[in-house]
Amino acid sequence: MPWTHGHFHWNELMTRDVEKAKSFYAQSIGWTYDSMDSPDGTYWVARQGEVPVAGLFELKSPEFDGIREKWIPYLAVDDVDARVEKAVALGAVLQRPIFDIPGVGRIAMLRQPATDQPGAGLGWMTPAQA
Repeated sequence: MPWTHGHFHWNELMTRDVEKAKSFYAQSIGWTYDSMDSPDGTYWVARQGEVPVAGLFELKSPEFDGIREKWIPYLAVDDVDARVEKAVALGAVLQRPIFDIPGVGRIAMLRQPATDQPGAGLGWMTPAQA
């Protein structure tokens, strides 16, 4: 899938009941799903027709205790490491170490700077070259 620096590239649903979420989106808007193995279990790629439109990730390992279900948007960036360094210098918070998913890309989970509450969460990724 082609990508452009600074554009929203992917959306991911983090859920505690992936089967219920899959059923909801399949019945309400017609998504179908392909599974792929991940270190944390099965990752589901939602498709509208032949086009991948989103991912579904189950919050089942202990590291996700206390995290609420939510959608996470991902921005494509040209160099995730360099961009995160700039973002942190500007007050963003890196939520976990930057990581790689083979064939997908290099990913950072951030919270943007905020004045009086935690900032909005989002992912930045340098997509793998197709």
